[in-house]
Amino acid sequence: MAKRTQRWSKRVTEESNALDTEPGVFTWSDPNAIARSLKRSALSSTRRKGTPLRSAMSMLNFYVNRAGRNLPSSRKTTLKKAKTKLRELFKGT
Repeated sequence: MAKRTQRWSKRVTEESNALDTEPGVFTWSDPNAIARSLKRSALSSTRRKGTPLRSAMSMLNFYVNRAGRNLPSSRKTTLKKAKTKLRELFKGT
């Protein structure tokens, strides 16, 4: 059996009909900025299939899940706060 040279997650990130996020958005230290950026991306996307909140949350969860054990606890905390902020931002719309 031939060994796969490319991970499916890389292909999904590059070719998916998901949101077009700002470069490096998941590395930012401000959860509010991450949430605002994801909301902007979700609202402006013409390729998303679900609601803007669901699409934005999906991208955030995808990043967290793919990073897995390699994600430091401080990043997990920041991204968890970003999820909360994202829900708050969409609550007002």
